[in-house]
Amino acid sequence: MKSLVFDTSTIISIATNNLLWVLPELKKRFRGEFYIAPTVKREVIDVPLQNKKYKLEAMQILSLMGAGTIKTYRNSKKRVQEISDMANKIFKSRDTWIQIMHDGEIESLAVAIDINADAYVIDERNTRLLIENPEVLGELLQQKLHTRIQIEYNNLRKFKEYVKGIRIIRSIELMTIAYELGMMNEYLRKEGREIAKIDLRRNLVDGMLWGLKLKGCSITKKEIREIIGLETSKF
Repeated sequence: MKSLVFDTSTIISIATNNLLWVLPELKKRFRGEFYIAPTVKREVIDVPLQNKKYKLEAMQILSLMGAGTIKTYRNSKKRVQEISDMANKIFKSRDTWIQIMHDGEIESLAVAIDINADAYVIDERNTRLLIENPEVLGELLQQKLHTRIQIEYNNLRKFKEYVKGIRIIRSIELMTIAYELGMMNEYLRKEGREIAKIDLRRNLVDGMLWGLKLKGCSITKKEIREIIGLETSKF
């Protein structure tokens, strides 16, 4: 069975941009399952339900879980510990280990490995770079912390082997796919163009990408320009 595993960061990016409604149809087209780890469920539902700021988003996510659009998958504690021991003991600053991955990210990655997921869906930059390009992450940490970063190459080597084959995608890619499949055509009514006198497609893609970026999805301005150019040149 095909599957995607979602991290907290991606669920939040999608929810706070009022795009959760896309997921049921996207799952139907994907013909697979959407999973989250127990810690992610706690972070996007249980905790927000206890305060006012994100309670509505939590209720919307809860509704998707109730409908079976998103399911929880309980992962191996042994695998979670293995990932934590490797991932958070790779970079060191002033003889102190730098925590790169947090509980939700670690559990999500463990689920993705356990079920051989088609992709691990995560918006958070550091974890994505740790999996895809750890050397670049080391350089960014050095720039940010203004100090020399030590690398434990043995743990880095083991981690690279452990996550080999894991494919990373972001909310940006998912929502762009939804746009390409026509799921957002409701925003492209000719009446809207007549009212606002704007290029609806360009503004829709621009607004979607910037909305996701501003809510936490790691994407550069250059990437945004390239995606806008690619998606609007098709019409």
